[in-house]
Amino acid sequence: MRKTTRRAVLGAGIAAAGSGLLAACSKGSGDSPSPSATPGGFVSPDGREVAAAEARRGTGPVRQVRLTATPARLDLGGGRTVASWAYGDTLPGREVRVTAGDTLALTLANHLPVPTSVHWHGLALRNDMDGVPGLTQRPVAAGASHDYRFTVSHPGTYWLHPHSGTQQDRGLYAPLIVEDPKEPLKYDKEWVVVLDDWVDGVDGSTPDAVLAELAKGMDMGGMDHGGGGSGGGGMSHSGGHDMSHMSMTSAERAASPSPTGPPRMLMGATSDVLGGDAGDVAYPYYLANGRTPEDPETFSAKPGDRVRIRLINAGGDTAFRVALGDHRMTVTHTDGFPVEHIQTDALLLGMGERYDVLVEVKDGVFPLTALAEGKKRTALALLRTGGGSAPGADVRPRELESAPLTADRLKAEGGVALKERRPDRTITLKLTGSMAKYDWAINGRTYSPSYRQPVAAGERVRLAFVNATTMWHPMHLHGHTFALPGGGARKDTAIVLPGKRLEVDFDADNPGLWMIHCHNVYHAESGMMTVLGYRA
Repeated sequence: MRKTTRRAVLGAGIAAAGSGLLAACSKGSGDSPSPSATPGGFVSPDGREVAAAEARRGTGPVRQVRLTATPARLDLGGGRTVASWAYGDTLPGREVRVTAGDTLALTLANHLPVPTSVHWHGLALRNDMDGVPGLTQRPVAAGASHDYRFTVSHPGTYWLHPHSGTQQDRGLYAPLIVEDPKEPLKYDKEWVVVLDDWVDGVDGSTPDAVLAELAKGMDMGGMDHGGGGSGGGGMSHSGGHDMSHMSMTSAERAASPSPTGPPRMLMGATSDVLGGDAGDVAYPYYLANGRTPEDPETFSAKPGDRVRIRLINAGGDTAFRVALGDHRMTVTHTDGFPVEHIQTDALLLGMGERYDVLVEVKDGVFPLTALAEGKKRTALALLRTGGGSAPGADVRPRELESAPLTADRLKAEGGVALKERRPDRTITLKLTGSMAKYDWAINGRTYSPSYRQPVAAGERVRLAFVNATTMWHPMHLHGHTFALPGGGARKDTAIVLPGKRLEVDFDADNPGLWMIHCHNVYHAESGMMTVLGYRA
């Protein structure tokens, strides 16, 4: 990956967020009722409880970074360039690298024509820095800038992206690597690999146009490819797709009278690993570190080197099955937290998931291939340790034929395993909606920032994800990590298969208002999001 550029920034804090907005967010007023008996009974993102939690994290050396969100022409390799939005002029954006305990001070300059934000995917940070417009901060207006400042308390592989409409499905993402000052792993080199599915700027397509197409639903002669209906919330969706819950920018763009680009709705993509329907969007390209398979990135090492590969799925609608040709991988971490080491030929990453693996590399040129699960296309990068010809763009290592490792097979390393405790509260989140109506929701209710799932500080909370649809959903919790059942891995993003129930536990130790949502960009923006709110 490219080296991080660190340039000085001025100022800190969140003056741009405005305490008035944050106070309003905490009052539970709006078009949806709060589940709390006391409408004003939630911790505000800039409240004293949040400040106290941040103080307990301490302060360390300040790492100053400047990030610019801007229109850019991006080179995907092989002579393919696209007009998109990005952080600077690179894809992915330049890596941000800090050490656990550091204070990250990052200024976002917004040179886009629309508002934006930055969300720090996977970090347990102070709530008013989480980057969710309308919930934890004001949107960063076009032409404005915003200062993010917080303690980065836990090492691991993370990434950053907007939480504004469908912007993440453009080029607005970058890896965030938090180094461990007491790193226990021994390795010679490190390779950060960001996987993505790409549509923006190809033949006039944009993610907003894709969402507009999907939002129309589909006439399948009575066949419902989503299932689950409107779920247990009793809400009627018979009147068509309601886009009122979408961000203002995305709703306006998606409502444009003539969306550009060819049709992108995907039909017939299936995967046994994902329980059936693999995805909604037919992407023209799949990328590894911003490059197409015809012109892949090459990472150099020496035979016998131990290489740590940090894998990040930044895709919008695609799970990737990843394998390194002629090698087995030792999985060491997922979503930033260590696991008991396990070897595998291949592993599966849903959108938002991260895995760290160790490989002792052989002599030659080897393909790191990421199969777009169920979509029959691949992303590709190359590992070169010696001479020889590079494999072609369509190479399929035999390791991809093995059943991929999935998170349910992992066990948390002893030092980070969640201690056994009976849950004080169980929150049932029924995942509802259908491809036919494109009415994705939680408990039959599309997202409203004023509707909260209440918890109290100090509680052990169980989230019960009940997938009442016939599509898979990678569910992401902001500001916390949860434990998979039976001493399983600590994660912030987990795949919930169709028709299945997944129960995960976490400790309510980070006050504020936190999103829970599907990390399929189009499902989330259609309404499959809700808010976890700490009671004041």
